[in-house]
Amino acid sequence: MERYDLVYQLYDEYDTKTLREYQEFVDVFPAVDSRVALEHWQKANDELEDRKDEIRAAFAAGETFAEIAARATRDQAFTALDLEAKYGRGVNVLVLDVDETLRSAGSTDNEIPRETLHVLTEFHEAGVPIVICTGQTLENVKGFAIQGLGSEIVHSGELSIVYEAGTGVFTPGHGADTKQLLYEELDEEIRDVFDDLRARVLPEAPESIRRGCHLQGNEFNVTMKPNYETGSADAREIIDDALVYLIDLLADAVSEAVGFDGEEIRDRTRTFYADQDPEIRTVLEEEGAYPDQDDESIPDELAAVLERIDVAYYEADAAEIGSLELNKVVGVEGALEVLGIDDPFALVMGDSKSDRRVMEWVAENDAGIAAAPEHASQDTLEHVLGTDELVFDRGKSVDVLQTVYALNRLASLG
Repeated sequence: MERYDLVYQLYDEYDTKTLREYQEFVDVFPAVDSRVALEHWQKANDELEDRKDEIRAAFAAGETFAEIAARATRDQAFTALDLEAKYGRGVNVLVLDVDETLRSAGSTDNEIPRETLHVLTEFHEAGVPIVICTGQTLENVKGFAIQGLGSEIVHSGELSIVYEAGTGVFTPGHGADTKQLLYEELDEEIRDVFDDLRARVLPEAPESIRRGCHLQGNEFNVTMKPNYETGSADAREIIDDALVYLIDLLADAVSEAVGFDGEEIRDRTRTFYADQDPEIRTVLEEEGAYPDQDDESIPDELAAVLERIDVAYYEADAAEIGSLELNKVVGVEGALEVLGIDDPFALVMGDSKSDRRVMEWVAENDAGIAAAPEHASQDTLEHVLGTDELVFDRGKSVDVLQTVYALNRLASLG
């Protein structure tokens, strides 16, 4: 209990709230060419160091406790203590989703907040690699990563990008291993299905879908996004339509690839994915597209292919077809191998079903902890609440990052 007593002393005897305000000001003060502004920053930095010096002098591990007090709230510090007591180690890699995790359309104007970016740079400087794990295209991710974190970090050899939910991995600075095209390892039958889908998805779409959706510029996955504001009623309506269309198009592509002939193949395919995902079933029922048939059995030759292909539905955001053999877990494993992390203990942050798979993977392998925003998918929230309850408010991923920063500081004490 000695460490708990010390943290009680830290937050009871020192004005940590003001200390954190000084730290945040110093960290995120904008770069301006103004003598007056720089003098103001210097005064704040001097005050910050004076306050830290008081803590440094009062505790045996003064530097550690000064940094914890400057960056973590009382609740975050005690959560970090609980995590350190439970796991006995700190986090040695960050695995981070982006959309609705690091940034939020609803509360951060779809930008990663500056305080979040700064904490990520702190982890980088402490030698903790970062794996950005997203369904977005590589070019999109590279763009905002360089803009937010800077080219030096992105090209440091300590940052990896798992893109398109695991179809590829990009780790700058690693020679021949810099870019891994994981989808090239799939067998020809599955690649033919996706080639067919991509060639037909827009030309054969009904006019309403062609006008209301666009095809995300993926290398492999087939993802339809709305031409309306994400989350709006119009986006929800068009994505529901697009989901039904994509499932039927998939049925046709699979039929041609495996030579399966049957008038009911679309109904069978709809039934298959409705059974896999309650959200998909709900959409099919509401669209009047759920098959009304007595015999719902799926022919073995059809099921054998469908079991390898994922249909994902993100309400009012996207409808997507991907490979179940390629997912964020496979991508993260590839990233960790290139980064040379043999014994990972990761912080996994995300909001979707694909992120939950990574969370489950680290839990099953005692390889990390999971965190999710309060608006995450139900299954993802259930997993997080059933483990360490690291749930954060919309747009406030920095709260968990600060907790883990404190965890790592405590774990360094041994």
